[in-house]
Amino acid sequence: MAADRAAAQTIARPGRAVRWFHRACEAVVAALPFGLGRFVAPTFVGYLAVSGFTFATDLLVLTALHGWLGAALPLAVTVAYCAAFALSYVLNRTLNFASHAAVGPQVAVYVVVVAVNYLVFILGVTSVVAALGLDYRLARILGGLGEGLFMYASMRLLVFTPRRSRDQR
Repeated sequence: MAADRAAAQTIARPGRAVRWFHRACEAVVAALPFGLGRFVAPTFVGYLAVSGFTFATDLLVLTALHGWLGAALPLAVTVAYCAAFALSYVLNRTLNFASHAAVGPQVAVYVVVVAVNYLVFILGVTSVVAALGLDYRLARILGGLGEGLFMYASMRLLVFTPRRSRDQR
């Protein structure tokens, strides 16, 4: 018990950017019409903000590699995806979920979630839809819709879930 209190005291107070981000997400939830704020978590709004930024980064890198430099689509998708999801992990861990859990185990779970997401939504949906004749950028956006729901649920339930101590079990 004393060790838990000592560990809690070593966790620094969130920085100004983190506090601002959380207040902004809470304000968006509070402003939702029709009482939707009762059903939408501020972390979902935060996830959408972080995801919008990282998805734009993904599309920019994809367009640069495939559209401008002529890299093969699977290579361009892979590089863009890796860059965006590294950024997503850092921003969601710090800003959105304000996690203080050990990074090693958390990253291990995140890598498994990202690998499943990559195979199913990124390569699977993007490649199939592009092969059907849709522009690769639009195909990537369609894959991103399924990806978004899967990733938020996985981050909230698996990656950034606070681990209970032995005393809490």
